[in-house]
Amino acid sequence: MSFAALRASARRVGAVAPVARGSRTALRSPAFRRFSTEAPQAPKKSSNAALLGALGVAAVGGVGFWIYTSSSDSAKEAGTAVKSGVQAAKAATNFVPTKEDYQKVYNRIAEILDTAADKNYDDGSYGPVLLRLAWHASGTYDKESNTGGSNYATMRFEPEAKHGANNGLDVARDLLENVKREFPWISYGDLWTLGGVAAIQELGGPKIPWRPGRIDGFAHQCTPDGRLPDGAKGADHIRNIFYRMGFNDQEIVALIGAHALGRCHRDRSGFEGPWTFSPTSFTNEFYKLLMNEKWVWKKWDGPKQLEDKTTHSLMMLPSDYALVQDKSFKKWVKAYAEDEQLWFKDFSAALSKLFELGVPQQQFTTSEPWILKSSDEQQ
Repeated sequence: MSFAALRASARRVGAVAPVARGSRTALRSPAFRRFSTEAPQAPKKSSNAALLGALGVAAVGGVGFWIYTSSSDSAKEAGTAVKSGVQAAKAATNFVPTKEDYQKVYNRIAEILDTAADKNYDDGSYGPVLLRLAWHASGTYDKESNTGGSNYATMRFEPEAKHGANNGLDVARDLLENVKREFPWISYGDLWTLGGVAAIQELGGPKIPWRPGRIDGFAHQCTPDGRLPDGAKGADHIRNIFYRMGFNDQEIVALIGAHALGRCHRDRSGFEGPWTFSPTSFTNEFYKLLMNEKWVWKKWDGPKQLEDKTTHSLMMLPSDYALVQDKSFKKWVKAYAEDEQLWFKDFSAALSKLFELGVPQQQFTTSEPWILKSSDEQQ
């Protein structure tokens, strides 16, 4: 039995003592250099089984099978239509998902993060790619046209799924599709953003306020290519992208600090390598390295990127390096390098804002966001 499966099994029965298990954050030391509408009334009782039954009524026979097994846009749009029927069935059966229901979804996502180690995926966690999915699903928002954002989960459709910036995110979408089958009542937008919340909290980051209410859309609501940041460009481009969403310079620097997690892949973005020595630990090392390390241009046959002069094992994108070349950006890089808790506070606020872009306020099912518990807090 794999470590991830053993831990997941133990978590379900509450058999792992904290002293024996330890926390995720303790297991991921930064010094470990590893590469690799209105608020609803409370329901009488919620039940996944009831929703599965409702889904069965809506998606009869082979139609339901086709929807869940086909990757075509037509099938996905049919799935969205069926989901509308399921929403009506939920209302008819008085099923309204509660915070506890969403906590169960969070827990399921948390359980699968470390199964990446069993499959030798990247650095042993699916957290970074789940965060990237949530980020890219939300970061298409345009405040002028009020289009894009996390509301419709349009990355399910072509051509958005094949935008260059979304290369490799099929890994995260496929992973969460398994969770969607287990909890069919949750929208894709809620699922994907909740995946991002779980990634941050499980990998040692701050609490991320989050609330449900996103709905699934259709292919014609896909956003045009070019709305996400281009790592090959500089400060002007960064501001154009983030100002379009409604962020200021401080929020921009706070959000880009998410590069503390994960790595670039040659076969996805063209760039290659991790930003930090601990790509599965959410710390302020990204800012410290950006400020204190000597960065030089990498000599290779790929796109322009920088590498650390000391070990030649880390990388920075031109857009990352722009943060210390621009006076307004640099003061925030310095502040976050010196004070991790300040960054945690600012990052939490900015990411929660990002995940709600494009969602009408009346759609949210609670007036105030929730704080969901991490796995360690539930031991």
